[in-house]
Amino acid sequence: MAGKGDQDFDDMFELLYGITPEGYKSEIVGGAILMSPPRHTHWAVIRDVLLQLEARFGEDSLVECDVRLDLPGYRNGFVPDLFKPADGAEMDAKGKWRYQDVEFVFEVISRETADNDYGRKKAAYAAGDVPVYVIADPYTGQCHVHTVPKDGEYRANRTLDFGDPVDLSDTPLGLVLATGKFPRD
Repeated sequence: MAGKGDQDFDDMFELLYGITPEGYKSEIVGGAILMSPPRHTHWAVIRDVLLQLEARFGEDSLVECDVRLDLPGYRNGFVPDLFKPADGAEMDAKGKWRYQDVEFVFEVISRETADNDYGRKKAAYAAGDVPVYVIADPYTGQCHVHTVPKDGEYRANRTLDFGDPVDLSDTPLGLVLATGKFPRD
């Protein structure tokens, strides 16, 4: 049963959506409001991954971009660049995805929010047992792949250069992501 704190958090998001400039992404990480401006490089990387997921799972597969996902921890209402719920997952009564049903999260860092992607978000995804968390960093030209969540941390971590395949065939995603077309900033 949802408590008053849940409703207050939903109300915070409604206010946030009302003040967010068009095209910007807003989320709440550890109670702090973050807004990110749109960037071409950012979207180009996300689009590339989205197209690969659609090629693997079909155009009607469950893949979300810039949709709120509440995670464990104090006021963690993230808006991942891209995430994939498990096949057959359904939204809850409020029309939100449950983090327990998410198989894969993909984030492209922004300079302004990189610390959250590498820190608080990574910790929350691990605490939520999200099986695969991938961070693409167009400033360094690297992907950071985090898998095997256990006891609130990822036990397997790899760093690969853009151009190297990201082999996720042994995860619930079951595919290899090509990164050769990822642009750099």
